[in-house]
Amino acid sequence: MTTKELTKSQFNDRIDKEKMKVKEGKNMEFIKTLYKNRKLALQLGKNDFKNRFANTSLGSVWGFLQPFVFMMMYVVVFQFIFKQTGPEGAPYVVWFMPGMAMWMCISDGIMGASSSIRAYAYLVKKVVFPIDIIPIISLIGNSFVAIFLFAIASGICIIYGFMPNILMIIYIIFATYCFLIAFTRFTSAVSTLVPDFSNLLGIIIQLFFWSTPIVWNLSMIAQHHTILRIIECIPFTYLVTGFRNCFMEGNIVTQGHGIYTIIFWIITIVMFVWGNYIFKKNKKDFADVL
Repeated sequence: MTTKELTKSQFNDRIDKEKMKVKEGKNMEFIKTLYKNRKLALQLGKNDFKNRFANTSLGSVWGFLQPFVFMMMYVVVFQFIFKQTGPEGAPYVVWFMPGMAMWMCISDGIMGASSSIRAYAYLVKKVVFPIDIIPIISLIGNSFVAIFLFAIASGICIIYGFMPNILMIIYIIFATYCFLIAFTRFTSAVSTLVPDFSNLLGIIIQLFFWSTPIVWNLSMIAQHHTILRIIECIPFTYLVTGFRNCFMEGNIVTQGHGIYTIIFWIITIVMFVWGNYIFKKNKKDFADVL
């Protein structure tokens, strides 16, 4: 290799390294912005939850009552009418409640955060407001109901004698919000630019509801090995199964030598990097389309 070729090669390597630094800087910029405005995001998140039911007599009570009744209807139908049981004869309510609580946290978080920028259009048009934290505001607003559902599911499991693994619960909730932030960085940007995407996202979430083992058990498709492996690698399955394992036998973190945990975090990190790129690239256009 000649000196000229070597110099050109080194130059290209340096350019590639500089590009990587720029990408890493953009990803860290979001984390720094979120940390800097954490108190603002928390306060606006509280207000977001209160304002949803501001014109009703019961106020925020509806936010907790509606999902609770929805979950209990599933329990009544499947446990007391269809006489369903969980794996190894466990009560269906113990198997079902944690999974449904996690799914409602995920689906409500995704749908709310994805449409949040349009909902907070008046903030987007204020130049000084950090637009990056708007989807986080919605996630915080939805987290109040999620925490309530997690508590209800935990209480029911304890009543039936299934004690929770506290460390596992902390990990799964942390993983859930990491995934939600990563996923909604992309969906919130696209939903702002393309309003129809919100309707498509609603359909996609419905499809994932039935393809995720929430009301059915993975053992039902045990003979379909390829389909089973694909479903087990989906992040929704990882989170739903993980929270369920906090009360029942099994550990999604170490299952299969931790392969599903590795896959989950790879998908989450890739989604965050890609979503952050899309968000940053199109952020300047949000005010124009609102």
